[in-house]
Amino acid sequence: MNEIRGTTVLAVVKDNSASIGADGQVTFGNTVIKSKAVKLRKMAEGKVVVGFAGSVADAFTLFDRVEKHIKEHPDQLNRAAVALAREWRKDKILRRLEAMLIAADRSSVLLISGQGDVISPEDGIIAIGSGAPYATAAARALVRHTQMNPGDIVKKALEITSEICIYTNKEITVEVIN
Repeated sequence: MNEIRGTTVLAVVKDNSASIGADGQVTFGNTVIKSKAVKLRKMAEGKVVVGFAGSVADAFTLFDRVEKHIKEHPDQLNRAAVALAREWRKDKILRRLEAMLIAADRSSVLLISGQGDVISPEDGIIAIGSGAPYATAAARALVRHTQMNPGDIVKKALEITSEICIYTNKEITVEVIN
């Protein structure tokens, strides 16, 4: 059976600034079917950015749900993420969704999954999708050995990932929250 793949989403929080970036590739089996997909959405009047990996329809459903929780808990990204994870895990229909989210504001970044996970990385760097290990490694190296800002780190790390991961392309979108 063919599987839709081809997403890498990376987030970096550093110096009270956050950035999330994503490539644009979507593949079906071993064929690229789209190269400029948009996998990021700004919320809360630009104070939060959310990115997804996985099924597009499922991700749009989750975008709507996380946006609802962010509105219910303004300026409390952790609380909104926990509320989404709880709802996602308990709801029979949502439980079947095949996607993961990364949400970030100026001071934190969270991975949110349907298993009830809400994970805040210790170093402010997290990635999801096919190229996640490569993007994470590149971002960690750039954070440790350069003075680059989060937006530049995300862009460069995703460019490096696109050179290694066949499911990641160079059509990169980056959002920054200052």
